[in-house]
Amino acid sequence: MKSDAYEKIKQSYLDKKELIKSRLREFKDVFKKGDDRRIFEELVFCILTAGASAKMGLKSVDAVRDILIEGSEDGIYSRLKHIHMYPGRANYIVHTREYLKREYDFKLKELISSFQDSIERRDFFATNKDIKGLGYKEASHFLRNIGFSGYAILDKHILRSLYEFGVIDNPKPPSTKRKYIEIENRLKGFAKEIGIDFDELDLLLWSEKTGEILK
Repeated sequence: MKSDAYEKIKQSYLDKKELIKSRLREFKDVFKKGDDRRIFEELVFCILTAGASAKMGLKSVDAVRDILIEGSEDGIYSRLKHIHMYPGRANYIVHTREYLKREYDFKLKELISSFQDSIERRDFFATNKDIKGLGYKEASHFLRNIGFSGYAILDKHILRSLYEFGVIDNPKPPSTKRKYIEIENRLKGFAKEIGIDFDELDLLLWSEKTGEILK
């Protein structure tokens, strides 16, 4: 039974391989070719996706893109209130934006590049009280979406997949950093076992549950 499931996921990978690789190249281009404003847009996407959905996050970013850098909390809220289930996250966006302007002159690419350690880089976004609305999952999501590899986005779809494959004993979301890294390492071990690149496997498992290769 286990071998059948493995063969099925390997075949699915072959079918979707080029699309997945293309998406990962797009992520890398965000950091390589994008400016600080573009990086912040991805951060906002992850703030708006947490506890909602990628589609809702995309739609919401489209609605506020032109006022992200200078818009008021009320202005952002008024645009989110008809399309997002948590329009109050306008507060998260503005608080985070003003913190990054005040402390880092909004030089996000320079800030992110300053971290030599991948865990420290994620910790900065996951545990910083002035970066609102991100935990380990969405901090990982943000960094993956701007082209940094080695981070698992442990959302309900990935956790359910890992549970079904017997990689984890419970699909419950990890509640601590230690538990998050433990499951992430199990996913890395699983990727090695079935011979699929770790970052590609994360996207593959998500697409198996949702039918899409988004971000």
